[in-house]
Amino acid sequence: MAIPLEDKFNDIVGKAMRGFKLSDSEVAERAGVSAAAVQALREGQWNEAVARQVAPVLALKAAALAESGNESWQPKPINLDGFAQFNTPYEDMTVNSYLAWDKASGVAIAFDTGADCSEMLALIAEKKLTLKLILLTHTHGDHILELDRLKEKTGAPAFVGDREPIDGAESFAAGRSFEAGALKVTSGLTWGHSKGGITFVIKGLSQPVAVVGDAVFAGSMGGGGVSYGAALATNREQILSLSDDTVIASGHGPLTTVGEQKVHNPFFP
Repeated sequence: MAIPLEDKFNDIVGKAMRGFKLSDSEVAERAGVSAAAVQALREGQWNEAVARQVAPVLALKAAALAESGNESWQPKPINLDGFAQFNTPYEDMTVNSYLAWDKASGVAIAFDTGADCSEMLALIAEKKLTLKLILLTHTHGDHILELDRLKEKTGAPAFVGDREPIDGAESFAAGRSFEAGALKVTSGLTWGHSKGGITFVIKGLSQPVAVVGDAVFAGSMGGGGVSYGAALATNREQILSLSDDTVIASGHGPLTTVGEQKVHNPFFP
């Protein structure tokens, strides 16, 4: 079953309004619509005309916001040999984790753990892989819930960005590289959603892959829980600057590509 988009149009509007610290009335005045219309949009009542007027006030791409409201865009399916996505339930949502492996040597890297690493462990066993590394995008609970179990079952060490140190993982500064067989992984700081979010870019598969945590979603992005401005800036610098064929593997929602997000993500006009 395809994984649905993480955010709807009202989630996008709400994140932008919170990011810019704007009220319904402030957005309404700047957009030339009523405060009630902005409130209705933010609460999930779709009105394309209102959305297109509100979009530039919130620095959103109007056409992409309209696609979200009209539910007219989905990312193209991606199947990448040597790369697997796991989607596990956590409270009222689902969360992704990933496994990348070098087919020649059989060594693998895990990215986050999700809320249940059972399927990941099963795939490791099925393909007779050796997990060499566990790389964490950030330390929100849904992404690291199974860290102790994954480490215990595989013996692999874990690594986390040094802005979010936790027990059980070695801290590192963004910019460090990792290797597993023919796979080369570079790291970049994509903070704003969390204080030390890391994006990992994998080379050595048939397409480059950026494991981004909650920095960017297909058609949206993580909220600017720490800094909305920093989230927008580092997403542009570290993710949207990659080649268009780079697969974006997000912490929630389906796989997408950099090229798709340049067109279809409202947050990056």
